[in-house]
Amino acid sequence: MTRLDTDGAVTTDVKTDCIGPQALLLEAREVPLGGVRAMSVRRALPQRDLPMVGAWCFLDRFGPQVTTMRVEPHPHVGLQTVTWPFEGRVRHRDSIGSDVEVRRGALNLMTSGAGIAHSEYSVGEDAVPLDALQLWVALPEDRRHGGPTFEQHASLPEVRLDAEVGEPADAVVVLGEFAGATSPATVYTPIAGVEVRVPAGSTVRLPLREDWEYAIVGVDGDLAVAASVDVPVDSDGAEPSDAPDDRPDAIEVGADRLLYLGQGRDGVEVASTAGATLFVLGGEPFEDDIVMWWNFVGRSHDEIVAAREDWEARSPRFGTVDGHDDVRIPAPPMPAVRLTRRTRRF
Repeated sequence: MTRLDTDGAVTTDVKTDCIGPQALLLEAREVPLGGVRAMSVRRALPQRDLPMVGAWCFLDRFGPQVTTMRVEPHPHVGLQTVTWPFEGRVRHRDSIGSDVEVRRGALNLMTSGAGIAHSEYSVGEDAVPLDALQLWVALPEDRRHGGPTFEQHASLPEVRLDAEVGEPADAVVVLGEFAGATSPATVYTPIAGVEVRVPAGSTVRLPLREDWEYAIVGVDGDLAVAASVDVPVDSDGAEPSDAPDDRPDAIEVGADRLLYLGQGRDGVEVASTAGATLFVLGGEPFEDDIVMWWNFVGRSHDEIVAAREDWEARSPRFGTVDGHDDVRIPAPPMPAVRLTRRTRRF
């Protein structure tokens, strides 16, 4: 999906490395996409204080909503797009000839390399229920200049997580590795992307790697995470007031909240009263700070400018998406300041 907002001009005075466990609770913000599709999304990454989790650099949820999606051809550079649907069907077409339906249970993974273009249309002419996560993974230096690819995986590994209380949880390993299972999707950096379904009345321990950093994103239901580090705080510095009374160290992670866990944990307990779905983001801390603007991930302002100019000039770098004639999304104007690398602020 393309971004119509361009909040890439992020500055910082101090680079902060992630050392040890954290408990940073962040709210997703609503971003209206506008235009003829009149859609809105809720964006959990990037945040002002937290630009990345491992190589994960972007997370939007579009839905649940009833809408007609019409995202015309637009470019990507330096990243992988990960589309994980919950409801509805979307047609994906790209400039390397892919033409597939995106639907529940299947991972759709597009690797841009140096450049690709794609479009996304909901199936049918009428408004339909749609709900999905769309995430971006920043590509490392040894892959970001390569060629584009697309993969769809309808069969993904599932693992059963034993419960400490109640029934066990089921997890789908969407990307990377988790709990001894590995997704068949191609990755270029140590990473984990996992959907976990916690039954009502259950407490389950999620196994983690101490050398990786992690975050938990609430999808639906009530979810309490025993992840406190001293006093947990949310993004405005206030102590959370909605932790269950019988679990004083638990943090409530509702739908569209992101709880950043940091590094140094070998596991974390999650519990739900009525049942919940969550998504785990994890991975080895990324090798570089990145510059991210519009649909481009790079390492410098000048790289972003060059990618924008190539798109506007209809360079062969991005190819052509069949079936759209000359319709495409134009690049927004560059900001009046130089784009800087995104770094943590906590």
